[in-house]
Amino acid sequence: MPESTQTKTRGPYRTGVRRREQLIVIAMDVFGEHGFAGGSLRTIAEQAGVNHATLIQHFGSKEGLLTAVLEEWDRRTVENGLTDVSGLDYFRRLPEVMAAHENNRGLLELFTTIAAEASNPTHPAHAFITQRYTSNLATLAAHLGEAARIGDIASLSPAQIEIEARLLTGMLDGIGLQWLLDPTTDIRATVATYVERAIASWEGQ
Repeated sequence: MPESTQTKTRGPYRTGVRRREQLIVIAMDVFGEHGFAGGSLRTIAEQAGVNHATLIQHFGSKEGLLTAVLEEWDRRTVENGLTDVSGLDYFRRLPEVMAAHENNRGLLELFTTIAAEASNPTHPAHAFITQRYTSNLATLAAHLGEAARIGDIASLSPAQIEIEARLLTGMLDGIGLQWLLDPTTDIRATVATYVERAIASWEGQ
């Protein structure tokens, strides 16, 4: 009897989890194409084949759905090949990480669109995007600082490290946008060229 009850409990739960994941994927596409303001719950619900009440049941509000979408985007980005490397290897992995967007255009569209909108402090994703950039810059600076400490590159001051991290971030964002506008852009080769030039400059300073 207990086993039967457990099975009945887990079945609907798993179904609910799968449905939630499906809704997040659809919302990613809609927000990526139309932004937060233009991507309505009605559009998401219609594409998912559910009603408005189902979205509210799972996420509470449009803002709650956006938060879930951004958390999923962040999870996928972190798991995309950067969890087991450090120092200069971290930077040399970036071309492959960026090239992975070619197989998932929607995620890059989502980030580019929401990041631009979220520069407005009143945007519901402002805190998330601001924290994401702060965290990313800190990660880049930490790996660059590590490379300097172990002698893989010349010694860099904290100010130099911050500038290099910001330049690298600007390049990655810019190449991503160029590829969205022109899919013939060779993301892997372009990012690899920049990274190798950067490493050469760090070694020679």
